[in-house]
Amino acid sequence: MSGAPFKKILVPVDFSACSDEALRVACSLARIYQSEVLILHVVDTEALGHLNRLGLALPSEEAKQKKRLRHHARLNARRLLRSDDAKGLNIGRMILEGSAFVEIARTARTEKSNLIVMGSYGGQGGRLEKMFFGSTAEQVVRTAACPVLCVPLPARPSTTRTINKD
Repeated sequence: MSGAPFKKILVPVDFSACSDEALRVACSLARIYQSEVLILHVVDTEALGHLNRLGLALPSEEAKQKKRLRHHARLNARRLLRSDDAKGLNIGRMILEGSAFVEIARTARTEKSNLIVMGSYGGQGGRLEKMFFGSTAEQVVRTAACPVLCVPLPARPSTTRTINKD
């Protein structure tokens, strides 16, 4: 499809169930529009800095922490690339460091992404952080220069009881 609206789809992942679902949706769209997919994971160095300042992690260990986080990100990204949903698609991956929403918006611009598909919430961050700063998805929606599709976790099938009217 030469006039496909989504030639390049950026999928930020934090390896939570919600981001796995976002990748599944992005892969489905990529099959329809013959799109390229770019998986992005951002090692949140701001969170590491906060932990260090609070004394919950040693500043001298920061380089080792980053290296360990990048290693785990590479392993998890490989798992995603080997998934059934990704088979047969043109998929790349990037691992960056920084503030998640800043790096996502920047990557979308520099990589000329036409669509960002991401989980509506991730596996990190607490209520207090979200109250003051908003979720990463919310911040990306506000700052991205292209459409953003926020994917929730699929609803669990409800167990319904059948009422016998005899």
